[in-house]
Amino acid sequence: MHFNPYGGTAAELAARLVNADQDANLLDVLDAVGYKPLGSLDARQTAELRRWIARLADVFDDPSVPRLNALLAETTSRPYISTHDGRAPHLHYADEEAPTDERVKAYTAAGLAALYCEDPNRIGRCARPGCAQVFVDTSRNGRRRFCTTRCSNRVHVADHRTRRSA
Repeated sequence: MHFNPYGGTAAELAARLVNADQDANLLDVLDAVGYKPLGSLDARQTAELRRWIARLADVFDDPSVPRLNALLAETTSRPYISTHDGRAPHLHYADEEAPTDERVKAYTAAGLAALYCEDPNRIGRCARPGCAQVFVDTSRNGRRRFCTTRCSNRVHVADHRTRRSA
């Protein structure tokens, strides 16, 4: 399935942030997914992003219009078209000069909202007991239940063993 850049890339960034270790350097997480332009994160911005990540996690647990609208309302979102760095025209949801935490909040909220509008069932948390990972379902049929094939295999093998021993 093809998603627009905000529904796809931004929603994937939201999932990466939620799945990141609590001690992870958030600038490293942003850099790993190619989120540009990077700025700096001071202690206040880092704390704000950690609070935001908890809010994003709630969306993966229970995606809903009220929850997503609350995220959007909390951002400094002002959509506009940008053509920076020789790139084709594309939408930005926060001013390029805004602090990094504000840009990340606007980007991820808009991405999850766009994804939800395309298909609310593509936002999820792994169904394997004990796994807390979240994911954006980009599969063709949109029926993904696990964060990775490894988690899926573990559940299916355990179910198979349970059936065989019965």
